[in-house]
Amino acid sequence: MSKKFLTDVIVKSTEMPTLAANALATDIITAIKAEIVESGRFTIPDFGAFIVRETAKRSALNPRTGEKVAVKAGATVRFKASPALKDAALSGMKKAKRKAAKA
Repeated sequence: MSKKFLTDVIVKSTEMPTLAANALATDIITAIKAEIVESGRFTIPDFGAFIVRETAKRSALNPRTGEKVAVKAGATVRFKASPALKDAALSGMKKAKRKAAKA
């Protein structure tokens, strides 16, 4: 999903001017980022949750040279889909398979 996609959805559903919808999409993304930074979690009901997880310090291999490289500890944002989203994705996948089988 891109910011343009989000802007287009806002324009279609609210008949808002494109510039205003783009500003609204930017504000939504900024608010989500701020909530993730502040609390470490952001949940959208019936969609899923964005969760900050810490990554441990580790060593990895450089694929070109094969030498070991130290990787710093850090953090990453992971997404966990809600059961409703998983069910919707599964039904969509089954529908696509049936459509492909007919063709």
